[in-house]
Amino acid sequence: MNGSLVVRAQRVVLPDGERPAAVHVQDGVVVAVTGFDEVDGTVVTLADDEVLLPGLVDSHVHVNEPGRTEWEGFASATRAAAAGGITTIVDMPLNSIPPTVDVPALHVKRAVAEGQVSVDVAFWGGAVPGNAEELPRLLDAGAVGVKCFLLDSGVPEFPPLDDAGLRAALTELAAVDGLLIAHCEDEDVITAAPQPGGRRYADFLASRPGAAEETAIGRLIAAARDTGARVHVVHLADAGALPMLRAARADGVRITVETCPHYLTFSAEEVPDGDTAFKCCPPIREAGHREALWQALADGDVDLVVSDHSPCTPELKRLDVGDFALAWGGIAGLQVTLPVVWSGARARGYGLGDVVRWMSAAPAQLAGLPGKGAIAVGRDADLVAFAPDEPWRVAQLHHRNPVTPYAGRELTGVVRRTWLRGQPLVDGGAALGRLLSRGER
Repeated sequence: MNGSLVVRAQRVVLPDGERPAAVHVQDGVVVAVTGFDEVDGTVVTLADDEVLLPGLVDSHVHVNEPGRTEWEGFASATRAAAAGGITTIVDMPLNSIPPTVDVPALHVKRAVAEGQVSVDVAFWGGAVPGNAEELPRLLDAGAVGVKCFLLDSGVPEFPPLDDAGLRAALTELAAVDGLLIAHCEDEDVITAAPQPGGRRYADFLASRPGAAEETAIGRLIAAARDTGARVHVVHLADAGALPMLRAARADGVRITVETCPHYLTFSAEEVPDGDTAFKCCPPIREAGHREALWQALADGDVDLVVSDHSPCTPELKRLDVGDFALAWGGIAGLQVTLPVVWSGARARGYGLGDVVRWMSAAPAQLAGLPGKGAIAVGRDADLVAFAPDEPWRVAQLHHRNPVTPYAGRELTGVVRRTWLRGQPLVDGGAALGRLLSRGER
């Protein structure tokens, strides 16, 4: 191991558990994991109150560049990720202009991101009406999968798929074993619900009932069953959908599920009227849903936790009037996802190994990034020194527009250092990131 970097700690979270270990790194890759005292070369020893984690993978980030870079951008988003212990993000195909719905648009995204990313970045493509035949080409060009909406996305350049369009997309993807991830809310259910308006959060919640998620997920399950394609439900908020998801998996439907820190942290009962920083779609639901989602993570019925970082300019949040109907829907929280989820997990008796499984290993597997997701030989040396018992209050953030419901919140767990392929990311990170393609090691 002569000449290698060695990062060691009394607590290292490894795929087979937590123990004292030394992680040996050469050329950015983990080449050995040995006992704590089996070291040579340059040795970095973590403090007694620090735990060594693998870098997190956030497979649901809206970077918005180009086209809406004033909302967020690759430089600011990846600095925030690095500061939060996230060493890989996967960029969503919408809110940027052009949306990533064909290969030329993917090339535009990659060209814009090149040279300004502090962490590694992969890309989702987009499935919209009429582009089903383009989807295999997007995968061949490096997209890790494709995303669709089953209702209005909120931006006109990324329209939703109806059932025929969904099945056309899945038929193309099934032929190449590609993955489709879906925003599951049903337009008809929402149209029939009370219309939102004003400052009362209860009115906004009533306008997007749990039945909208359940109906759309039912449509996705049926289409996946008929086509044999792989599908994934993004940002599940409604625990009422869990039984149908569990049954579908038992029947052999290839479907996975994610939820988000805001659904695991907040509850509708505590959202202040007029505080539109909390607006997202699907909405934050009652506390019973929150606790059921935690249990679903423990039971394996929900596979992963990702940020769904979706910021906008402060003006679009309409904090001036506090009208939930007028405000842009999206939660900004990329930098704080690890301490947010850890704060909730430790309070419920879960360990750091659970958090790593939900926030590193499972997202890496979903996105088809075999070099990520674990401290293991042959994986990228993406490492995080995390102080799990240190309290702090959310203040300065690297997001371009740090309007967030987490502002001022007391959390437990501080990211002290982050390494990307063995290189330290200092002060939010330098531009050391790479642009990744599906299956790339």
